[in-house]
Amino acid sequence: MEDSAQDITAPLIQSKHEKASPSEIEIAESQPPQPEDENSPIPQVALTVPITDDASLPVLTFRMWFLGTLSCVLLSFLNQFFWYRKEPLSITAISAQIAVVPLGRLMASRITNRVFFKGNRWEFCLNPGPFNVKEHVLITIFANSGAGTVYAIHVVTVVKTFYKQRISFFVSLIVVVTTQVLGFGWAGIFRKYLVEPAAMWWPANLVQVSLFRALHEKEERSKGSLSRTQFFVISFICSFAYYVFPGYLFQILTSLSWACWAFPTSILAQQLGSGLHGLGLGSIGLDWSTISSYLGSPLASPWFATANIAAGFVFIMYILTPVFYWFDVFKARTFPIFSDSLFTEKGQKYDISAIVDSNFHLDVGAYDRQGKLYLSTFFAVTYGVGFAALSATIVHVALFHGREIWQQSKSSFQEKTMDIHTKLMSKYNQVPEWWFMSILLANIALTVFACEYYNDQLQLPWWGVLLACGIAIFFTLPIGIITAITNQAPGLNIITEYIIGYIYPGYPVANMCFKVYGYISMTQAITFLQDFKLGHYMKIPPRTMFMAQVVGTLIASFVYLGTAWWLLETIPDICSSSQSFWTCPSDTVFYDASVIWGLIGPRRIFGDLGYYSSVNWFFLVGAIAPVLVWLAIKAFPQQEWIKLVNMPVLIAATGYMPPATAVNYITWIIAGFLSGFVVYRYKPEWWRRHNYVLSGALDAGLAFMGVLLYFSLGLQEMDLDWWGNDLDGCPLAHCPTAAGVAVEGCPLFT
Repeated sequence: MEDSAQDITAPLIQSKHEKASPSEIEIAESQPPQPEDENSPIPQVALTVPITDDASLPVLTFRMWFLGTLSCVLLSFLNQFFWYRKEPLSITAISAQIAVVPLGRLMASRITNRVFFKGNRWEFCLNPGPFNVKEHVLITIFANSGAGTVYAIHVVTVVKTFYKQRISFFVSLIVVVTTQVLGFGWAGIFRKYLVEPAAMWWPANLVQVSLFRALHEKEERSKGSLSRTQFFVISFICSFAYYVFPGYLFQILTSLSWACWAFPTSILAQQLGSGLHGLGLGSIGLDWSTISSYLGSPLASPWFATANIAAGFVFIMYILTPVFYWFDVFKARTFPIFSDSLFTEKGQKYDISAIVDSNFHLDVGAYDRQGKLYLSTFFAVTYGVGFAALSATIVHVALFHGREIWQQSKSSFQEKTMDIHTKLMSKYNQVPEWWFMSILLANIALTVFACEYYNDQLQLPWWGVLLACGIAIFFTLPIGIITAITNQAPGLNIITEYIIGYIYPGYPVANMCFKVYGYISMTQAITFLQDFKLGHYMKIPPRTMFMAQVVGTLIASFVYLGTAWWLLETIPDICSSSQSFWTCPSDTVFYDASVIWGLIGPRRIFGDLGYYSSVNWFFLVGAIAPVLVWLAIKAFPQQEWIKLVNMPVLIAATGYMPPATAVNYITWIIAGFLSGFVVYRYKPEWWRRHNYVLSGALDAGLAFMGVLLYFSLGLQEMDLDWWGNDLDGCPLAHCPTAAGVAVEGCPLFT
């Protein structure tokens, strides 16, 4: 997929001799000069990643273990702590990547350099020299383990707070640890396909690579220009200072929906204009958290992927959804145009507790009395799009990458043509396959034991574990290829829910567990592979990388679960009160999905007994779409732009909605266009020096100010109650437009 990169002319990265430390220069001079054609064929990689390696740098140091563990624990705690908020705040590894630099240098200057047990096999030193970039990379790998969230926590939260059922801490721990570690197994299997090839370039890693270089390398610069470090510091301070406005003083900056201000009594105008509860026409967010909270940094997304997402978003949001709504497909006008809630036929909220029996199973009689469950227009379309994205992924990879996968399989035990990064990494000992397989088999055995012995809590039978693992292994390669090229990963959550819901209906916890094992084990494998590629770029010994990943993942699992358990046990009405600070938006979506796919089951919603059976045609649409692109490329080979159409990314564009909203996408696309197209094409030198550094600075400034605001003001519940903090200002956007449907807070539409 080299064709996917933009066609620009830009200089390659400067020689390492211009920027490196003395030890790095010695290593670089000891290596023969590299032919230009050995460098990565991906322009962004050639512009960003260094092509030398200093193998003498100490890696497994006391500083690395101490700062890595500290980073992992703090990020795990803070991310889980903020996860249940009405507006979740995700603190990325970029924050730790920056914060540990002064700490590492302080430790290097203050800790004793005495050698302990000198002369025997246990010899070690707490301070082997200056704080170096390879230590820093491994600390960041630890931090990556604590960034984001642990998906299996959703299961614990939903069972305890939404269903009000029992799940023990020990069983929860088994589910969390096994789902987080299980992906190591197939990550090891697919390394040769997704890490070694230069075409698998993993765009998100370039943000961190660029930041490592800015923090560790001395660079030559012309008089009057800013170094990357100076640029980072200025951008960080600006981001830090600015977030006090959307984060506290003027929160309406999160979503400015002018149509709602112009038409305060019009349901139609607010449906069209609301950035949080409608289609978001004309809305915009002046807040980096609005831009980056769901799709990641737009500055890390290649322009062709951003363009695919923009096209998919426009088609789904502004063509497909309005057509469904205004032609009243699936009684769409009885419900909000954009909502993740579940409804009765009369447009009222569905009472889920009334259809759950004492055995935590569907009460079919109660369900028949209450009536069928209905979805909002966009929620129904979202599931259809998820079906299409799945089939499109399989067909796309078969058509566009089938030959190279086959060739890679045949040549995996033969001499291969390698780019400079793979050549430099070949001198290090690789991780043996049996390490990965041992972890895989041990985790499967532990999971099967837990599901059988604690079946009253997990509900999932042993064969469900094996089936989930089979699905995850099957999809890791195609989804890994798409992620490695586009920085966007189609999810497996819908298909896993669909399969187990048909085979084993009426068991919501079984459905959630199957989804977690089938979906998150694959996602974790992708995450591990992405970290392996970061280590590949920064020349970290693979076995050391493996050790850091395993230890970091285990630490994060314990801290995430411990934090979640503490919050669930101590905060009254957590996740259950709309007036509370702790509304758990992502867990609410997870709960709704467990009702649709697990408790009620897909047959009663999308099957022969359901109202939405026609949504299954999206599977066929998704399978056909990549074929049309493939035929267009064959018919019009001179049209280069056709080769950049990636149907899995385009179709799955709105995969994060809900809980993501229109304003998240609109602002993300605008920022991605300015960075990936305008600056990359017309200011390539500025893009090379500053683009990824700017992304890291914006992330870090937001995270540090977010934490400061919460602990200084949020804990004291010192909120500002004025119109500038009235998010969106579109109270009628959630109202139905079907005649005679009465909903509290809405005018009766006639």
